[in-house]
Amino acid sequence: MELIDPPEIPLTEIRQVLRITMADYPALFVIAQLQRELQPSAPGIDLVIQSWHGGDAARSALVDGTADLAVSVFTAPDDDLHREELLTEHYVVVMRAGHPAAEAFDLNAWLSYPHILVSGRGDTTTPLDAELSRFGLSRRVGLVVPNFQMVPSLLQDSDMIAMLPSRATPSGGSLVSFLPPIPVPGFQLHMAWHRRRAKDAALQHVARILGALLR
Repeated sequence: MELIDPPEIPLTEIRQVLRITMADYPALFVIAQLQRELQPSAPGIDLVIQSWHGGDAARSALVDGTADLAVSVFTAPDDDLHREELLTEHYVVVMRAGHPAAEAFDLNAWLSYPHILVSGRGDTTTPLDAELSRFGLSRRVGLVVPNFQMVPSLLQDSDMIAMLPSRATPSGGSLVSFLPPIPVPGFQLHMAWHRRRAKDAALQHVARILGALLR
């Protein structure tokens, strides 16, 4: 019987590596706390935080087993994945305090300065650009960076503008933010794992902690 259904190993005795795919937002906010909570409850779980390259890449990694857990945008239900909604996010437009566009922020001001785009894949356009084109408008993407951590200092030292998730916007007086001057859909952030990992005690323990932190 034990060969079919082996006894559970206590969390404190588990020795396992878990690979988590997520962007630096939200990793910036949760990884340190996750590590602190694992130390007493499951000290033998080691974490590998993998770069995020979009929802399709995250799904593929879960299916082929190169990632164990993913925090990402998954746009549709998936028979292969267990998916949980964590939060709903909206975008804000961010620039340095004293930026010329901040004096009378509107659509024209927003599009008059080069934008910083965050893309783990190096994309130079997003659905926003398609939406702008519907109205005969366009923006200049002057800089593409792979993570959100780079953006604040780049904004502080230039007249560039970025559109960021609200929770990824630093607080403080050096940057100011505005709601986009046209409707911009937000997004739902999910946590997912492959259904074959439903009984993986280490993964489920980490998922419970991550879910609580992000919600």
